[in-house]
Amino acid sequence: MTQALDISRSKASPVGETKPRRFVFLLLPEFSHISFSCALEALRMARGFDGRTHFEWHVLSCDGEPVKASNGLGQIVDGPLENLDRQDTLIVCGGDNIACHATPQVLNFIRREARRGVRIGSVASATYVLALAGLLAGKQATVHWDFHNAMAEVFPGIDLLDRVFAIDGQHFTCAGGAASMDLMLYLIERDHGRDLANYISEKMVYSAPRSPHHNQRLSLQLRAGKRSSKLSDAVDIMNANIEAPLTPGEVATAVGLSSRQLERLFRKHLGTTPKTHYTGLRLRKARDLMFQTDMKLSEICFACGFNSQTHFSKAYRAVFGVSPSRDDGRFEAASPHARAAASDAITMA
Repeated sequence: MTQALDISRSKASPVGETKPRRFVFLLLPEFSHISFSCALEALRMARGFDGRTHFEWHVLSCDGEPVKASNGLGQIVDGPLENLDRQDTLIVCGGDNIACHATPQVLNFIRREARRGVRIGSVASATYVLALAGLLAGKQATVHWDFHNAMAEVFPGIDLLDRVFAIDGQHFTCAGGAASMDLMLYLIERDHGRDLANYISEKMVYSAPRSPHHNQRLSLQLRAGKRSSKLSDAVDIMNANIEAPLTPGEVATAVGLSSRQLERLFRKHLGTTPKTHYTGLRLRKARDLMFQTDMKLSEICFACGFNSQTHFSKAYRAVFGVSPSRDDGRFEAASPHARAAASDAITMA
């Protein structure tokens, strides 16, 4: 007797139909909920386009248990760490206290899947995890601007960009937040074409997706509400010379202005002096390094261009209201008068 063929819908595959691409999300504790949601929703919104299923997704945690995001909401997952298919795309989702969650179990899982050829990316602070796993050495990458200073100090071998996302070979990194939508739309357009990417963008009411060339933060001109390329150039020069600070006069010369002209520019648009603003940049970097690395205070002091720990502590206390050794992470910016005093408390190297 001839046995009937099983031609059920679940097993039938029309000729020429492409298998849906599967994205696997690994949620680390305290992950950024908006980064994860923006990436996932971009995949979900593809439903309804040309009648095909373009994407599938799978959500993992280290132990298969629900994971609490940084906003306190719990996220149910599909299971624990598992072997992935080589055609999968793994996205590691980070958030707060990322160093605590980059466990050997997580790092070994990422390294194993990378060796097997899986495309691997990160959103938000999870760039740190990929770096620890050794995936980003010598590559271009990005991370949320809040972690940029620490990453640059700890991983000098990474070409760290101030971009919304970066793609280098099999690995990609994303600043997180709404930039996760930009990343996913870019990957979708590259892999499946512009029509699908445009369809998803319109469904998400996201009419102006950004490319990997876009910076993360608003330009200084936009934040100040004015257009001044000289001001922007001056601040860029300051940021590029944190460890060995320039004098205000040297900054002015570099942008083609006199010291008096530069002073007027800063007072007009930022309400402060070049010296005070420069000091603030150095102190903010110092605070980032304190809370995001295990560097000693003496190392942080010199990495941020201070000649001595005494001067560093005095300036730090004037701005943040507490000495660096007693700072518990609660940001309390001092008054403008105190910030000016902090600037006067140090000598520019």
